[in-house]
Amino acid sequence: MEKTRLKLGIVPLIDAAPLVVAKERGFFAEMGLDVELSREASWASIRDKVAVGALDGAQMLAPMPLAMSLGLSPLKLPMAAGMALSLGGNTITIGNALWERMEQADPESMAVRPVSARALKRVIEADKACGRPPMTFATVYPYSPHAAELRLWMEAAGIDTRTDVLLTVVPPSQMISFLSAGNIVGYAVGEPWGSLAVRMSLGRTAAASADIFAGRLEKVFAVTQAWAETYPETHLAVLRALISAAIWCDGNRSELAGLLAQPQYVNAPVEALLAPLLGENGLPGDLLVFHAHAANFPWRSQAMWYLEMMKRWDMAPAALDTRAAAEAVFRPDLYRVAALALGLGVPLTDYKTEGTHAAPWTLLKATGPMEMGPDLLLGGLTFDPFTSRVTALPPTARTESGDLT
Repeated sequence: MEKTRLKLGIVPLIDAAPLVVAKERGFFAEMGLDVELSREASWASIRDKVAVGALDGAQMLAPMPLAMSLGLSPLKLPMAAGMALSLGGNTITIGNALWERMEQADPESMAVRPVSARALKRVIEADKACGRPPMTFATVYPYSPHAAELRLWMEAAGIDTRTDVLLTVVPPSQMISFLSAGNIVGYAVGEPWGSLAVRMSLGRTAAASADIFAGRLEKVFAVTQAWAETYPETHLAVLRALISAAIWCDGNRSELAGLLAQPQYVNAPVEALLAPLLGENGLPGDLLVFHAHAANFPWRSQAMWYLEMMKRWDMAPAALDTRAAAEAVFRPDLYRVAALALGLGVPLTDYKTEGTHAAPWTLLKATGPMEMGPDLLLGGLTFDPFTSRVTALPPTARTESGDLT
């Protein structure tokens, strides 16, 4: 028997928006669903409560259900991710004390936006020469876009993220207090917890998601595979509601800030939410994308990229078949059923090469031409899901439009 009463988990972040909007604007109700949203303090709590059935499903970090399915996190459980909730949305924040040291070490690189980690590399080298211990940076979860972005940002400057720095895990809403207390010197987090530190004069923004991997899937809606198989129609109803909500989010950002600001959701000042949603105070206008550019499509190629990065940092077995792992968890087949029922266009391929488009382009392998955004990776890297290879691409080879390769 299908379920109509559901309890879904969220973490207080702007990219919880599709679930909040689906609840507040009646998209769940239109699908015959009575949904309770449970505000969870950490991603570990989301993981554990979905695993034991205390939550029917949840907003999750894109690599999270992959790690759960493979048994890389404490709980091994087959998962299903039928859609993505957003693209991008993270920032790398550097505390004031370290920022000043970086400016002294390499003022030229610090004058350019986004900020390179080259200045940080020089500070680290100076600390090593003086015998100081490695500095501590925070991410929200080991298997997260934030951890990948922070590592890639540092590695582009020659920093070894396994030996030159210490990485710790801090829940998103606690990042500012950890920075203020001096427990960490910087962090990667989803908005608004990065730009809010800047508003409070505690730090500065060094880079955003699009500076490291433009068009990257950030969060997904995930359930256990057993739940998806037990309640297939309910699952599709949830996906339809969330897709509709994501469309609303892109077109109603000012109103969205008011919904998210409520204590039961993000619990932050409306002004702090407007800046990342509208691209104010130095933040890019496309920092968060909820539906445009096929933002809700669960690309298996991006799941593979996450898994390849996890292998790179010894967080997943070197022999892991990333394509098989991606296909077991990311479910574009379910997304297509839900989106087509809403009369929306969908991609007709599950994979695309990442890193070859410097400007908006058109995806032709779809039910109708789909406008896509840039997808550049830091340092001119590309990812080919058909060979599982990450390679450097000469700048002259980057395309500005056209079909996927």
